[in-house]
Amino acid sequence: MDITRVTIDPLICGGKPAIKGTRIMVRNILGMIAGGYDIHKILSEYPELTREDISEALQYTVSEIDEEEVIRRA
Repeated sequence: MDITRVTIDPLICGGKPAIKGTRIMVRNILGMIAGGYDIHKILSEYPELTREDISEALQYTVSEIDEEEVIRRA
């Protein structure tokens, strides 16, 4: 699946990854999930989002982590 709903624009949210057409950052969605929110609660807090937006935010995060080089600390 292509990631088309997450955009990076230096003029929006300081260039942080955000959902296209909004100022909702991927990290906000991840923070809500980490805080115990389920998809229904996120959608109620951000009615402009769709399930697909949330799914792509998670997919974007996974793809970014896969690109990172992890350096083990002693």
